[in-house]
Amino acid sequence: MITVLGETSEGTPVLVIGTIADTIGRSIEGVTQGVSEVFFDPVIRIGVTGLSRAGKTVFITSLVANLMDRGRMPGLEAARSGRIEAAYLQPQPDDTVPRFDFENHLAALTGPKPHWPDSTRSISELRLSLRVRPRGLLSGLTGPRTIHLDIVDYPGEWLLDLALLEQPFDDWSTLALAAAETRPEADAYLARLKTLTPSDKLDEATATALARDWTAYLNAARVAGYSDCTPGRFMLPGDLEGSPALTFAPLPPGDTPRGSLAREFARRYEAYKAQVVKPFFRSHFARIDRQVVLVDALGAIHSGPRALEDLRKALSGILGAFRPGRNAFLSSILGKRVDRILFAATKADHLHHSQHDRLARIMEALVSDARRRADFAGATTQAMAIAALRATVEETRTIQGHETNLVRGLLLDTGKEAALHPGDLPADPSALLAPARSGADNWLDGDFGVMHFAPAPLSLRAGDGPPHIRLDRALEFLIGDKL
Repeated sequence: MITVLGETSEGTPVLVIGTIADTIGRSIEGVTQGVSEVFFDPVIRIGVTGLSRAGKTVFITSLVANLMDRGRMPGLEAARSGRIEAAYLQPQPDDTVPRFDFENHLAALTGPKPHWPDSTRSISELRLSLRVRPRGLLSGLTGPRTIHLDIVDYPGEWLLDLALLEQPFDDWSTLALAAAETRPEADAYLARLKTLTPSDKLDEATATALARDWTAYLNAARVAGYSDCTPGRFMLPGDLEGSPALTFAPLPPGDTPRGSLAREFARRYEAYKAQVVKPFFRSHFARIDRQVVLVDALGAIHSGPRALEDLRKALSGILGAFRPGRNAFLSSILGKRVDRILFAATKADHLHHSQHDRLARIMEALVSDARRRADFAGATTQAMAIAALRATVEETRTIQGHETNLVRGLLLDTGKEAALHPGDLPADPSALLAPARSGADNWLDGDFGVMHFAPAPLSLRAGDGPPHIRLDRALEFLIGDKL
C-alpha cells in the first residue's frame, strides 16, 4: 500500500517515498562514515567553489602543490612544526567523478612560459593524503596516521542554484526580472518578452527562443561583473543543453491555464530543481565537511556599486540555506554537515599589502548577513584576503612628491611589465556598501582600477611550493583542527 501524504496546489498527489529514502540513506551514510573514521584513515572532504573568475582552479592547484612542498606554509601549524611528514596524491574514491587535472594545471603555472590554466566547467575531485604525526603525549605513544583530503571542485554557477530550492517559479521570476530590468545585457530578452503573454499557448519555438535569450543575458551579465545569474546550469549546460529542463525562462505573473507557456515553464523549473539541482547537492554536498567560497571582490568593486550589491545578495542567498528550519532538504544536507566555511577574497596580490586588511574588512561586510545565518546553524565562518598564486611584487615610488605604493607584474593582455597603483580601498567598508545598497550608478569618490596580470616565471627552491598570500592561514582555518 502507498500512502499519499500531500498534494500540489493543483491537487496532484505527492509521494514522499523518495524523501524518506533520501533521509534514511543519508543517515546510514553518516553512521558508516563515523565507523570508518574510527577503524580506518579519516577523510576530510573540502568543497571548493568560486563566483565568476575568482581563481578556483589556481587555488586548488596551489593548495595541493604547497601541501606537497611545504616550505612556504608557516601559517599551517602542522607544517611549521614538521608534523606533516609526507603528502602524496592517491586515486580518488569516486570512480564516476572526473579527476582534477592537477599535473597539467601546475605545469601551466610553473612552466617556462607560465599561463593561467583553463577554468573547469564541471565537477572534479582529487585526493591528497597526508601522513601526520600526533602532537603532545600521543606523539610518543602512537605513530603517524594518514589523513585523506578529498577536494571537490565545482562551478560557482551551480552553487547559485541553492537559493532556487526555496523559491517557487513565480517568486524566482519576479526577482530575476527585477534584476534584469536594471541591466542593459537583458534588453534582447525583455524585448522578446513584450511580444507575448504568459497565458499564450505553449509553442516550442517560442520557448526555445526565450531560453536562448535568457542564457545569452546570463553569460553577458557574468562578463559584466554580476554574480547573481540563475539558473546557473544554463551557463554550463554540458550534456543537458537543449533539454526541456533547461528550456524555460522567467515570466511576469499572470494567468496560467493548462497548456500555456507559463504553466509549462513552471513545470520545467520544478523539474530543473528536482532532476538537476537536488541530485548534485544530494550526491556531493551531503559528504562535504568544509567549504571554501572564493570571491573576486575586487572585480565586483571595479564593475561598480550595482555589481557589488549583486555580489552581496548572491552570497547572502547562497548561505541562506545554512539556516535550519527553512528548507528540510537543505537542512538535512547542509546544516548538519559543513561546519567550517571560508570566504576568501582572491587576487590580494593585485593590491599592496597595506590594502589587504581593507579588502578583508570589505569581504567580511559583504558576507555579514550570510555569516550570521551560518553561525546560527553551528558553522564557523571566516573571511580573509588571499592570493593562491602571487603574480606581482611590491614597490614604493615617489610620484609628484608623494610616496605611492605600487604592484608590479606582467600585464596579461600585452605581456609587458608594469608597475601600477589601482587606487586605495576605503578604510570603512560602508563607503562602498552604502552606495551599493542605495542603487548608485557610480562610485562618488572615483573609480577603482583593476589589472589583469599573467603568472610570473618561477624559480622554486627545493621544498618550496608556488608563492602565495595567506594560503597557509586559509588551510589552518579549514583543516588545522583535524591535523
